[in-house]
Amino acid sequence: MTERSHPLPDLPKVLRLKKGDRLLVATHNAGKLAEFRQLFAPFGLDLVSAAELGLPEPEENGTSFAENAFLKAHAAAQGADLLSLADDSGLCVDALDGRPGIHTARWTGPDRDFSFGMQRVEDALQKVGARMPDQRRAAFVATLCLAAPDGIHALFEGRAQGTLVWPPRGERGFGFDPMFQPDGHARTFGEMDSALKHSWTPQKTGLSHRARAFARLVEAACEL
Repeated sequence: MTERSHPLPDLPKVLRLKKGDRLLVATHNAGKLAEFRQLFAPFGLDLVSAAELGLPEPEENGTSFAENAFLKAHAAAQGADLLSLADDSGLCVDALDGRPGIHTARWTGPDRDFSFGMQRVEDALQKVGARMPDQRRAAFVATLCLAAPDGIHALFEGRAQGTLVWPPRGERGFGFDPMFQPDGHARTFGEMDSALKHSWTPQKTGLSHRARAFARLVEAACEL
């Protein structure tokens, strides 16, 4: 199934973005903010993060990426009275029945140590005997929620399929990137520069899960 097989929502005017608009990115993660700033660069938007505005992080108690993305976007939109964009994403491993999934960040421990998190995933794979490439299939999933202060919102999902490698390779990107090798490529996300990882241009889906979700958001909400 292609990324564009799902119909795009017909967004109300309040969710449409044009040059010069301020958009609150509901994150305290510097890596995610940097990726969004790069993705949105062609559109001339004024991006500000929840961390920069001193907004608290809401409890992510949803049962899906979509629910958590909505919780974050809605809390930020109401807290700052701004149109807000939130991302909830994670690594879903076939051999682990989709784990860590929405709990990906929790697998990194209280200090958000991604080296620890990658080792934990690898240990889990070894425990179930997943050593061959075809036993180590996984997907990065990202859901974006664009929300207005009054609660009107829209959701956009992107997936990147690939294989988990060990040991991790590369120091670029963030999170679990160094152990994820996307389909059709010999390098991990951790070995790719950001331009290749995102590889987004108008009318194309992009490579990363976030870029693919972003492509759908742009088509529905942004003035090209």
